[in-house]
Amino acid sequence: MAISVHEFAHAAVADRLGDPTPKLAGRLTMNPLAHLDLAGSLLLLLVGFGWGKPVPFDSFNLRNPKKDTALISFAGAFSNIIIAIFTSFFLQLAAHTPIISLGAFLTDILSTFIYFNILLAVFNLLPISPLDGFKVVAGLIPEKYYDDWMELEKYGIIFLLILIFPFFGTPPVVSIISPFINFISSLLIPSAIGGTI
Repeated sequence: MAISVHEFAHAAVADRLGDPTPKLAGRLTMNPLAHLDLAGSLLLLLVGFGWGKPVPFDSFNLRNPKKDTALISFAGAFSNIIIAIFTSFFLQLAAHTPIISLGAFLTDILSTFIYFNILLAVFNLLPISPLDGFKVVAGLIPEKYYDDWMELEKYGIIFLLILIFPFFGTPPVVSIISPFINFISSLLIPSAIGGTI
């Protein structure tokens, strides 16, 4: 569900900004079947790291390609944070309202859902291609640095593999993103399940 919302947000913002490509590709939907990648989903279940199918969009259809591409890219992570906040609000409301009893099992599920949305948002905002953060940065940097930044795109997968490969037992990316994930989790999940990553 978190991945589907993330990808749908990309598609919705692209469509809103004038690019019909995601809609024509059948991605302007919340149906998980339209967004889940088979290999990415299996790896997510087996090793805790996976991905959804990237939403296609054509920057030539955008009025301001540089800025609009950044907005489309940021939309996925933003949607995950919004969902985490709303789920947290419901969880907090249930915890302080006697007539709403979720039970330990449902509370754990919702807490995990919040945590996963935070993880998905923070990880995707890393400024490394093919992650969303790369294009977000591209839309924010001054024009004179834009071409140099985009030159790094072809090396992105190498940087990403280095970050996620467990050289000494723990992937380097964990050290980079865990402080952000744990901080946000502490705000949205006071008794954060599983402690820290």
